[in-house]
Parts: sequence; structure tokens; C-alpha cells
Amino acid sequence: MQDIRNIAIIAHVDHGKTTLVDRMIYQARQQREQEKLGELILDNNDLERERGITILAKNVSVIYKGVKINVIDTPGHSDFGGEVERVLNMADGVILLVDAFEGCMPQTRFVLQKAIEMGKKPVLVINKVDKLNCRPDEVQEEVFDLMFSLGATEDQLDFRTVYGSAKQGWMSYDWKDQTNDITALLDTILEVVPAPEYIEGTPQMLISSLEYSPYVGRIAVGRVTRGTLHAGMNITLCKRYDIQQKQKIKELMVFDGLGKAKTDEVQCGDICAIVGLDGFEIGDTVADFENPEALPPIEVDEPTMSMLFCINNSPFFGREGKFVTSRHLKERLDKELEKNLALRVKPGPNADSFIVYGRGVLHLSVLIETMRREGFELQVGQPKVLDKMIGGQRCEPIENLTIDLPEEFVGRAIEMVTRRKGALIQMEGRGDRTHLEFDIPSRGLMGLRSNLLTATQGEAVVAHRLKGYEPYKGDIERRTNGSLVSLETGLSVAYSMDKLQDRGRFFIEPGVEVYEGQVVGEHTRDRDLTINICKTKKLTNMRASGSDDKVMLPPPIVFSLEEALEYIQEDELVEVTPKSMRLRKIILNELERKRKNSDINC
Repeated sequence: MQDIRNIAIIAHVDHGKTTLVDRMIYQARQQREQEKLGELILDNNDLERERGITILAKNVSVIYKGVKINVIDTPGHSDFGGEVERVLNMADGVILLVDAFEGCMPQTRFVLQKAIEMGKKPVLVINKVDKLNCRPDEVQEEVFDLMFSLGATEDQLDFRTVYGSAKQGWMSYDWKDQTNDITALLDTILEVVPAPEYIEGTPQMLISSLEYSPYVGRIAVGRVTRGTLHAGMNITLCKRYDIQQKQKIKELMVFDGLGKAKTDEVQCGDICAIVGLDGFEIGDTVADFENPEALPPIEVDEPTMSMLFCINNSPFFGREGKFVTSRHLKERLDKELEKNLALRVKPGPNADSFIVYGRGVLHLSVLIETMRREGFELQVGQPKVLDKMIGGQRCEPIENLTIDLPEEFVGRAIEMVTRRKGALIQMEGRGDRTHLEFDIPSRGLMGLRSNLLTATQGEAVVAHRLKGYEPYKGDIERRTNGSLVSLETGLSVAYSMDKLQDRGRFFIEPGVEVYEGQVVGEHTRDRDLTINICKTKKLTNMRASGSDDKVMLPPPIVFSLEEALEYIQEDELVEVTPKSMRLRKIILNELERKRKNSDINC
């Protein structure tokens, strides 16, 4: 029986979790060449590298002093809560990683709460102590208070603390005493995290996540909770609703460093990957062939937001993407459902559309961005928050929002949040910055981040997590300005854009192809305005001084995908293709739009 430790790492977005795991791998391999440390191994998905966040939980293992340490990297963002729950099921202990300056952030709190409820004991790692104005001692007190408020037991509150800098590659028990490796952390893991118990009996494994290989298909990943699994053995797959299927394990693999290694047997307590199971879902149990016993399935947080996905039917469809039909779209969403637990998909109002339910704008926008990079063309509607009827009363999801920002912008931030029905709960100074905490309806978060960043010159650090459902807070004022809509299809012309500058701000540059019904800018008034930006100057044989001056246009507003989703109105869509992103009206023709509006107003 091999000595094993299973740990999950809990940390907020960008607190250095992935860097720390990389260090552990390098230390275990005794390879500390500086040039190799620049490239992060874990965040191997392009989107993760760009955004600096972990979306998918990954498994890594290192051997230290003859003990195998299985490290499970958890997503830090609460929108990926479905991933977090499954990961904690596989771990015996957790590393709570916090920034020595920022301290505990709401996302950390979200995952930590789940870990404490499951009885896991944390090892606190205070990272980035090499930062200027860091406050490791205060942060340690904050973590203790937070764990106390989350209902931690006395044993959980008696946690060990390690300080250091993952980027510089050192850890120690005293933050003023710099060492030259992370031995302190690895030793602490061996001491504090319990080895998994060996439970005799028929085999049992809960499928906690899955991987996909183009060669062997879907691979089930989980932790063996009882008995031993063998390659080639017959098993029973216990699914929800008491459905049982007889199947066979073709291959067994264990995690070895960053890859996987084939093995003949996996004993109780280890994390393994199984090849050859058909039709399994996350939450199913791999059990004994003769006497199957199912484990309780994983509970996953409910979706809080829905969005309409439909095929691209704009005049420019099919120019850039490989996958443009509703069949492609349906197959891709079905494939995503297999591994994305917090996602739901239902048929939309017409044959070519689907309503996709998720945990928030970030959760859904990551899916859209991934599909776009795979060559899909699609259109997406305005995100809608899901209400619930509780005790005959209309309730909506409420989020706990925290904002860290410089003191001079505090008044502006409070005003912006309270206008969106946010209630200020806490306000405290942290050096030259101020920490604000609000309760705000999920609806109020749409578009808030981009507005806050603009108002604070990019200084605000915004984070939020779902708190629960509370009675409906009343209507929130949405975007007050109307849209500038293109009248015809053609190339945008600097001459006409210059003449229309007083009507609003543009989203496009001159010389860009536009189509009728495309939203090309924001109107200065609260109603939509149809404009012709393809009109060229009438040529004459007369020269007039002053009329041929060079046109000077301000730079266009460029949206990220999240900003575009938060910006659009109910009668608009975001058209997403591999190379472009456009805003458009659902009804492209101006006369048809007017007719529809007059029908509604009648």
C-alpha cells in the first residue's frame, strides 16, 4: 500500500495557486532551472492563460520523501462552483492560499465554506510576502476570524501557517526568514493532511470529473473510496434514479507528475482515471459487479442566469466559421453538458435556438469564447437572471460583492452600486485603499464591472459570490442611451461618420463592412437612431477652401465579450464569430422594427 496524501488547493483568482503547484512539481523533480519556471504548466488552456484564472480542475501528483501527494487544482471563481464541489470530494485536506496583501477574497470564502462543511482541515499558505506593503500577520488573523464565522471546529481552527513567495520559490514558517526552497510546505502537508483510510470491501468509486481524449473517448476520474479496482475487471455503473449498467474497465491510469501512467490496480484512497466506460455521468458510482452499492451523488449549485444561443443568421454568416448550423451548435452544447456540471440546456423559442442556463456571465462567456476559438459562429441574447417563487413571494439571487479601490473613488463606487439596489454592509480602510462590501441582486452586476473600472481609472478590484435568494428588490435602471443602427449594408465612410459625431460614440472604425440593422454606436439620447454611415461625399468640380479638411475621429469603443453581453438591450444580439464580434438588432429591417414596436404599443 503506497503512502498517499490527497490535497485540494483553494485560492482566489490570481493569488498564485497555479505557480505554487508548478513549484511543487519542480521541487519534487529537483529541477530548479530558472528559465523553465517562466512557463506555467497547469493553465494549459489558452483562455486560462489570457485571463489568469483556472476554469477546469486538473490533477497532478508529486512524490516527496516516498509519499505520493495528489494535488487537485480548484477553480477560484464562484461561477465555476460545480467544479469545486466535485474536487473537494476527492481531497482529505486543503491548502488555503491567500495573498499577503489582499487577504481573504469572496471567492476564497465560497470554496473554504464548502471545505469546512465537509470537515477538511486546512493548511494556510500566505503567498506573495515579497510584495511591498504586504501584511501577513493581519491576513492570518483575518483568516482565523473568517473560519470562525464559517463555523469551523476547534480542530480546524488549530491550523498551521506557512509563509513565502511561490514565484521566487521559497516557503518558511516565519515570513521574515527567507529560505531557498518550499520544503516547509511539503513537510507540513505530510504532517497535517491525513493519509486516506484503507477500507476493506467491495470496490466503490465516485466519478468526480471527466477528461476527454480523441483516441479513447471519455475518461472517468475519481477517488477509490473502498476496496481495489483492477484493469479488465467487470463492474456495475450505478447511475441516478437507481439505474444500473454492467460494464468493464479496459484500462486503469494513475496521475504521475503532469501526465498519467497505466497501472494494473488502484487501491482505496488513490485518485485514478478509468478508460472504457460508456454513457457515464459525473456523480455516478463505479461499484462491484455482483453486489453494487451506490454512493450519494454530488449536489451542484443551481444556475442563476440564462442566455439565448442561436445560429448566426446575419448577412455575414459563414464567412469565418467552420460550424454554423443548428446541428453543430446542439452537438457542441451536448458535449459541454457532459463535463460542465453547472450548465443546463433547453430548446429555445424556435428550432434553431437553445436556452443555456449557467452560474453567471463569466461562466457562460467562457463557454462562448471557447466555442468561438473552435470555429463556431453563433448569436447570443441578453443574459437574464432566474427568479424563484419562495412561499408565494418572488425572490431573486443576491450576490455578496466586494470592491477594493483607492480612497478618492469610494463615493462614486457607492453611488453606482446603490443605484443598482446594492446595500452597503461593510467599509474599512486598508492602507491607502478602501474595502467595500455590498449585498446586490445578480441583475445589478451586469455591466457594473466595466463601469466601475472606467470610474476608478482601472484601479477597482471587483469580486462577487452567490449568497442566496431574497425577495425581489424592484426595478433597476438599465443602460439609458439608445443605439445607433446602420441603415444599409456597405463600408463605413469617415466622411459620414464625421458628420454624425454629435449623434453619439461609435463602436467601429471607418472602412469596416457593416450591414443593415447592425448596432454601430451609442446614441446620445435614450432612443435608437438609424443612421447611414456608408454615405460618401458628392464629388463636384468646384474646390472650396475649408471643405476638404482631414477628418479627425475619436477612437471607437471596443467591447470584450462580457462587456458586450452586459451592454446589449432586450431587442439586440451579440454575433460571435472566430474573428469578429458585432452587436445587432434582432429585427434588421427598420420598417419591420417600427411595425413590431407599433404593434406592441397598440
